[in-house]
Amino acid sequence: MQKKLILDSDLLDITISRLCQQLIENHDDFKDTVIIGMQPRGIFLAEIIHKKLTNNTRKVIPLGYLDATFYRDDFRRRETPVKANETRVPFIIEGKKVVLVDDVLFTGRSIRAAMDAMIAFGRPATVELLVLIDRKRSRELPIAADYVGREVNTLASQRVLVELEAQGQKQNKIWLVNKD
Repeated sequence: MQKKLILDSDLLDITISRLCQQLIENHDDFKDTVIIGMQPRGIFLAEIIHKKLTNNTRKVIPLGYLDATFYRDDFRRRETPVKANETRVPFIIEGKKVVLVDDVLFTGRSIRAAMDAMIAFGRPATVELLVLIDRKRSRELPIAADYVGREVNTLASQRVLVELEAQGQKQNKIWLVNKD
């Protein structure tokens, strides 16, 4: 397995700070804004962004976790059932500006499923997508992120590996891995 470093810890911190600045520019006082991290890996990025935004703005911004497992179009097609994760959205999203957070945007199917799952919590005014890595040219659905940390051209034989300290890793790093 060959690994190529996409973002090291310092670059990743700068990238996340830039994403937070873009959110601050677009959401100003965060009055009607909520952040929802996608389970399982998007919640770690959502927590990091939430913490930075809270520290920088001194605003109370609701944070939730959303699991879209049962809304996926491939849920019943797998040989081994996918294990569901916790959904925790302790607020109503009706009329709110939702910032949906995930680590990697690939085919777009997980995002579509998450949008279906969100409806159980109300109809948001808007939904914006923030991703750390956008795997260009791999989309199966017309889904595009509003906030992107880094765009990466990948082959079908590659995957993006996100290692965050919040997940128990030693350092924050993002790798491009060949699946040879």
